[in-house]
Amino acid sequence: QVQLAESGGGSVQTGGSLTLSCEASTYTGSSYCMGWFRAPPSGDQGVGIRMGVAALYTDDGKVEYAASAKGRYTISVDVAKGTLYLRMDRLQPEDTGMYYCAAALYGGNCLYQSAPDVWGRGTLVTVSS
Repeated sequence: QVQLAESGGGSVQTGGSLTLSCEASTYTGSSYCMGWFRAPPSGDQGVGIRMGVAALYTDDGKVEYAASAKGRYTISVDVAKGTLYLRMDRLQPEDTGMYYCAAALYGGNCLYQSAPDVWGRGTLVTVSS
């Protein structure tokens, strides 16, 4: 089964930018969709709400964003590298959180926590004012 590993988190000041990466152990096109989710900074240890912020559908390249992410976040994929990215610009303190990469293998909406079958371990983003 596909495994996901996030990287790129860190601490930035308000207005700064970060790019998160998610390396997949298998061909990213084998997933129906992939997404990025945000949870509280301490992580949710597998429970609680993870808010979907960006999703990408691999068959047609369609992307979707949460309202809070539109215009500031950009999700993309490099199929050759097997890597999903999340570029985040004009970061605000409310963007602080643990960011998880996830993949739904067969269907669903990758902005919803119920869709993915596979999750990474998360990478922490901290935005200070």
